[in-house]
Amino acid sequence: MNKQDLIVKFAEKEGLAYADSRFLVDMFFDKMENSLVKGERVEIRGFGSFKVKKYAGYTGRNPRSGEKTKVKSKKLPVFKVGKELKERVDVQ
Repeated sequence: MNKQDLIVKFAEKEGLAYADSRFLVDMFFDKMENSLVKGERVEIRGFGSFKVKKYAGYTGRNPRSGEKTKVKSKKLPVFKVGKELKERVDVQ
């Protein structure tokens, strides 16, 4: 499922116009993105949580040439799956 599919399914399930559904889904993701940019944690109970993890710089190696190179420090969003989702997915 992609964002477009989510918008369509949300509109169908809630009986909303496509434009209204798109507005709500876009607003949800925008708020989530803005919180992560600020360094805040985003938690959706039963689903999982998103946070920003800081990685220190290091000396890496170019796999083609073998040449050493500096890799700058960076911040990346990470997702941790919630217990309830993990259990639902792992049903056998």
